[in-house]
Amino acid sequence: MRLGRAARITLGAVTALILVVIYLPLLVVLANSFSTSTSLSWPPPGFTLEWWGRAFQSAGALDAVGTSVAVAVVATAVALVLGTLISLALQRFAFFGRDAISLLVVLPIALPGIITGIALNNFFRTILGVPLSIWTVVIAHATFCIVTVFNNVIARLRRLGVNLEEASADLGAGVWTTFRLVTFPQLRSALLAGGLLAFALSFDEIIVTTFTAGSGVTTLPIFILNNMFRPNQAPIVAVIAVVLVVVSIVPIYLAQRLSGSEQTRR
Repeated sequence: MRLGRAARITLGAVTALILVVIYLPLLVVLANSFSTSTSLSWPPPGFTLEWWGRAFQSAGALDAVGTSVAVAVVATAVALVLGTLISLALQRFAFFGRDAISLLVVLPIALPGIITGIALNNFFRTILGVPLSIWTVVIAHATFCIVTVFNNVIARLRRLGVNLEEASADLGAGVWTTFRLVTFPQLRSALLAGGLLAFALSFDEIIVTTFTAGSGVTTLPIFILNNMFRPNQAPIVAVIAVVLVVVSIVPIYLAQRLSGSEQTRR
């Protein structure tokens, strides 16, 4: 489709405006992390690296980072296993209710986070009767991390078809051997991309975490929320926010590169 000059200019202007609205606040946060002011003010009155040094020496911030990483790693591992198994079941087998199950698997990522958080909070405390802890956070994160793995793996399975797997079975290989030597090598990049996206999604999640974390569990987003309006903590929060943005961008960028490289090879 070819666009006229006026349409291209209009589309470019709208795109530039949207990008400015999205990324300008992030640049303001970055500038405030180097500001001499003790509050999130604009413009910054001066430049300093003091807040970066204090942020990396903050025991509470470091503990929050460790908690977020631990939760994200475990939730991603659970999502990789369950998401792959669900994808194989729904794509390779035909059974009654398959479409309904596929919808139920994808639904957690579409629901508002506050609805998911309230539902899981009631499930853990009322139905199961278990106290909220880091493990309830892991389970809660896994419910929506599974979706990212599921979408990546099932899309790859649809493109692969079953010819190679059937050929492996005809040559006498069992189900596990076929998966290990034929299916899994073709799914590795999809699994890696899905795992990176799941990690990023879990690492910066706050709404569901707020409803499913116990009083002693503080992830990095919760730490930011709790300290944002405390005296002299705003610049440190800005530093942590910048680090959180970078940590979130890296896995998303790698996942995009993996997906793009795979499409180019094909």
